[in-house]
Amino acid sequence: MIDIREADPGAEDLRPIIEAHLAHSWDATPQTSNHTLDVDALREPGIRFFALYDEGQPLGCGALKTLPDGTAEVKSVHILATARGRGLARVMMTHLTDMARAEGVLALVLETGAAHLTEYDAARKLYETLGYSYCEPIYGYDHDPNSAFMRLALEPRS
Repeated sequence: MIDIREADPGAEDLRPIIEAHLAHSWDATPQTSNHTLDVDALREPGIRFFALYDEGQPLGCGALKTLPDGTAEVKSVHILATARGRGLARVMMTHLTDMARAEGVLALVLETGAAHLTEYDAARKLYETLGYSYCEPIYGYDHDPNSAFMRLALEPRS
């Protein structure tokens, strides 16, 4: 059974997920364009970190960073390689969207690797299927040829 809950990114059982996420981004992204958050950054005020468990086993994570423009940035979505192909990234993204919508966030925004960084093809495709559209750099970022910026407007559910 899939369970997503707020967690401490420094928890011992979550360290392999954070380490895998950091390793992936360091391998796939030029270092001048790497915006991946480490454990300390994920613990900063304004960031809510979530872990995804299946039968009590941690398999993935994701976070929301509150931005001063009324949006929230999706950060650190990662599913362990051994658990991929099961739709768990979609489950995490849906959870983050539902949380943000319930809290009155105007839109979700994110930064991911640009089209020439093929390691991010699956992520970009997922975001597109979830309704995200490409946009100009989001709050706190400058234009970067290695980055793609995306936005999903959130309408309150009635």
